[in-house]
Amino acid sequence: MSEATQAPTVYEAAGGADAIRRLAEAWHARCLADPIAEHPFSHGTHPQHTERLAAYWGEMLGGPPAFTSGLGTEADVVRMHSGNGPHPELDTAAECCFVKALDDAQIPDEEPLRTNLIDWFRWSSSLVNHGFRKDEVDDGLRLPKWTWGGPVE
Repeated sequence: MSEATQAPTVYEAAGGADAIRRLAEAWHARCLADPIAEHPFSHGTHPQHTERLAAYWGEMLGGPPAFTSGLGTEADVVRMHSGNGPHPELDTAAECCFVKALDDAQIPDEEPLRTNLIDWFRWSSSLVNHGFRKDEVDDGLRLPKWTWGGPVE
C-alpha cells in the first residue's frame, strides 16, 4: 500500500493534535471531579500537565514525537508513576473518566475507534503502573506505540 493510501493512524482517526488535547483536558477534568480518580492529582501537577499528557498520548497513538522531542522520556513517565503498587479501584475510576471524556472531547463515536482507544487506555495505564521502584526504572525505556492492531515494538 502506498503512503497516500495507508489507513490513518489512531491519532489521525481520533482527530489529531486538537482532539487529543481536548481528550486530555476532558479526562483530567473528569478525574479531578471523581473522588477516587483525583487522588494522583491531589499533590499538584505540572503547570502544563494536560498539554504534556496530550503530547504523550498523541505520540503513543501514532502522532508526531511531540513528547520525546523535548518534554520527557518514557523512563520519566514510568518513574513518576512508580512505587505505588497495584491500585485497581483507581485504575477503574480513571478508565471510567476516560470513557466519558471521549464524548466530552467529541472524539468520533465510531467503531473500531472507540473500542481501540479504550483498549489502548487500559493497556497504557498498565505500563506505567507496574510497581517498579523509581531506582529500578531503566533510562533506556522507549515510549511504546499503539496501532489499530494493538501495541507494536
